[in-house]
This record gives sequence, C-alpha cells and structure tokens, in this order.
Amino acid sequence: MEVLVVILSLFLALFLVVGIILGTLLIRVTQQIKRVTTSAERTTDSIERTMSSVNKVVIPAVLAKFVKEQVSKRRKGKNQS
Repeated sequence: MEVLVVILSLFLALFLVVGIILGTLLIRVTQQIKRVTTSAERTTDSIERTMSSVNKVVIPAVLAKFVKEQVSKRRKGKNQS
C-alpha cells in the first residue's frame, strides 16, 4: 500500500513539474505571438498609408492620361474627315 502511495506521489510531482514547464512555455509563446501580431499590424498600417499616398498621385495621373488619349483620338478623327 505504501509503495502505491509513493508511486502516485512521484507521478503527481512529475505531472506538476511538466505542467509548470508547459505553462511557462505557453506564456512565452503567447508573448512572442503578441509581438509578431503587433509588428504585422504596424507593417500593414504603414503599407496602407503608403498606398493611400500613392493613390493620391496615381489616380489623377491615370485620369490625365485617359483624357489625353481621348482628346488625341478626337483630334485625329477630326483631321482625317
């Protein structure tokens, strides 16, 4: 009977140690995940600001090119008739 109590106590101590180790590893992993997600969020915000700035320049340029092409087509059409 005493042997069984000793064996169960050893297993309980072993599981307690394993649980503590796994708990600390889990805390470290969650902290790393939090750092990675924060970094990814900063990166996406930066990319979003950059794309917004680029769109402010590109969209008017594309529209100007389109208008220029349409004007050129109309001028060529009038010159040929």
